[in-house]
Amino acid sequence: MRWDPQRYQAFADERSRPFHDLVSRVADLQPACVVDLGCGTGTLTATLAERWPEAEVVGVDSSPDMLAAAAPLTERHPRLSFVLQSIDDWEADDDLDLIVSNAALQWVPRHRELLRSWLPRLRPGTRIAVQIPGNEDSPSQVVLRDLAAQPEWADALADAGAAIPRVGSMRDYLDIFLEAGHHVEGWETTYQHVLTGEDAVLNWLEGTRLRPYRQRLGDRADAFVDELRPRLREAYPGVHGATVFGFRRLFFVGTIV
Repeated sequence: MRWDPQRYQAFADERSRPFHDLVSRVADLQPACVVDLGCGTGTLTATLAERWPEAEVVGVDSSPDMLAAAAPLTERHPRLSFVLQSIDDWEADDDLDLIVSNAALQWVPRHRELLRSWLPRLRPGTRIAVQIPGNEDSPSQVVLRDLAAQPEWADALADAGAAIPRVGSMRDYLDIFLEAGHHVEGWETTYQHVLTGEDAVLNWLEGTRLRPYRQRLGDRADAFVDELRPRLREAYPGVHGATVFGFRRLFFVGTIV
């Protein structure tokens, strides 16, 4: 699936807040080795290099387009590097002090299985800090699924929803750590983003959730979006050019013992 770094960055401030909230829970660390799984354009990964200038910080992403946007950041941060690799293929090792993953694991079908597989490979004291979107039941997602199920689109989009596996419950993720005897804390936040501009929610979705739909529809994608637009406007009425967009996110930080 192709990513568009420029479109993804359109709501950079709103998308970065969960990352900073997540990292604030591990601010007491003085890590020597940090990895950011699903680093995207690397903008937020670079803030890890700024926070811990003595640490080796590695961003991992499967998108060549995203990593091309990230590459110039290494000129300003000599201990920052980026690797083209899928999270599916990445392997944990006992050199790591901190694993960060912000809004990325949900794209990996077997992400819960991967989490379980990483734990035995990590040394005591290593932390895993993860944020995963949990907004499957929000109006935007309901509207999108309903339209995709219409006869005109259903055949082409039959597996589009499977491109983003359904996120587990908070308990599902906490149990992964607890069952292995590790420490973990979890919380959730529903951000109330006030977006400006026409069709702001649609523009947000174009950066992420609509990517697999566009990929499957090809030349018909614009027609699908034209039908989606008025449905989203009805679900998210604007007020003087501003639209309130609620977005629920799940957070958990595990510590290896």
